[in-house]
Amino acid sequence: MGDLAGLTAPYRAVLGSRIRAQRSYRTSFLLDLSSSVLVGLVELAEVWVVFHAVTELGGLDLAAVVLVFGLADLAFSLADLAFGHCDTLPTYLRAGTLDVFYLRPQPLLLQLVTSDISLRRLARAAVGAVALGVGLAVNDVPWSVGSVALVVLSLVSGVATFAAMFVWAAGAQFYLVDGAEATNAFVYGGRYAATQPASVWGRPLVVVFGFFFPMAFTAYLPVVTLLGLPGPDWMPGWLGWCAPLAALWAWALALLTWRAGVRHYQGGGG
Repeated sequence: MGDLAGLTAPYRAVLGSRIRAQRSYRTSFLLDLSSSVLVGLVELAEVWVVFHAVTELGGLDLAAVVLVFGLADLAFSLADLAFGHCDTLPTYLRAGTLDVFYLRPQPLLLQLVTSDISLRRLARAAVGAVALGVGLAVNDVPWSVGSVALVVLSLVSGVATFAAMFVWAAGAQFYLVDGAEATNAFVYGGRYAATQPASVWGRPLVVVFGFFFPMAFTAYLPVVTLLGLPGPDWMPGWLGWCAPLAALWAWALALLTWRAGVRHYQGGGG
């Protein structure tokens, strides 16, 4: 335990200083929290607007889609809290300041992950948590040990999958340098796709967000499995139990991209 505490001490010190800095400006901090909550509520309201016109979408009613939204949004928000600042890597690359990370005796990726933390994202996670709780309450969930295990397993796997997406996007920036918009189409577009019924996706989206970037495994398939609903022909309902395998695939893809990107990087030239 002592060795572990010693190894994590530098990272905890950095994160602690970032947290104290954000909390010291209370008005700004509260405004950030409020804006994050508002964004989450607006996106949740989009679900209600859609179902104000239809009673069912892709085989799911409003209650089931709220459950999908809550599970996906909470998983993404927690991953965003821990890994979302990997988006700043292009700034380091363009400024040539990433080389400073190489001067420290810690792994590059771990330094990047622990370089910052944005507490306002906790407010966004709260919206997802409330939606998940409401979704579990209003749906006829056949509660059992297996059902509880499926919910917990799906949430943990979803967080891991979204975290892998942030790492994959960071690794791709070593080649793109100024291509955050291109990777955001898959990271944040994948988050939006995950909150929708995958049964309404077209074939290209099935290939991209169903299997290559396994967004369907973060919420839609676990909910189909949990509620005992029939899944689409290309994704039977029992695949919800495969969420951990999807997370492993996402991390394999992310680490391969990251490793290739680090090897490709030649320095800032300063």
